[in-house]
Amino acid sequence: MAKNPILKTAVDNIWTNNPIFIQILGICSTLAVTNSMRNTLVMTVGVALTTAFSSFTISLIKNLIPKKVRMITQVIVISFYVIIIDILLRAYLPEVSKQLGPYVGLIITNCIIMGRAEAFAQANPPFISFWDGLTSGLGYMMVLVFISVVRELLGFGSLMGVRIMPDSFTPWTIMIMAPSAFFIVAMIMWWAKSMKKPASSGGK
Repeated sequence: MAKNPILKTAVDNIWTNNPIFIQILGICSTLAVTNSMRNTLVMTVGVALTTAFSSFTISLIKNLIPKKVRMITQVIVISFYVIIIDILLRAYLPEVSKQLGPYVGLIITNCIIMGRAEAFAQANPPFISFWDGLTSGLGYMMVLVFISVVRELLGFGSLMGVRIMPDSFTPWTIMIMAPSAFFIVAMIMWWAKSMKKPASSGGK
């Protein structure tokens, strides 16, 4: 019996083919924003919504796009949604918008968004493309939020800006520096590969 495509798409994007620890996409974001859980949540929600709505729109108009301008059209669609997110952040979360600075605009260059538009939305109906984009964003969010919890907790002793660790705790300076994100991503990749290995070799 064939798997439910809704469930299959979610499992693929969140676990089996996760954009961070399997496809190794969107890694720059792990350096840019993951020393703050609040900034990470805002950034990853922005990426998830941009990926979902961009994939939906591109799927909706795919038959109207000439092949010669396919890529530039995808970039224009993605840019449209990123600009909307940037405007909303400036209006409702100005402090977070200032902290994220140019990184919100750089959502346009996130490989995950273009990858889903090209690999999935170009060949599938609008609503499943929306779901594919959303779950890809959720897979991305899951990893980055975990990294941000570790970095903020050990680097500042807080979560979402609220002090968690006791006053006697000595912050780990390395955790607020960009290289720490690479170390944590590497450990997540190692863990994910080790979890997948028994499943793939179980039938041997």
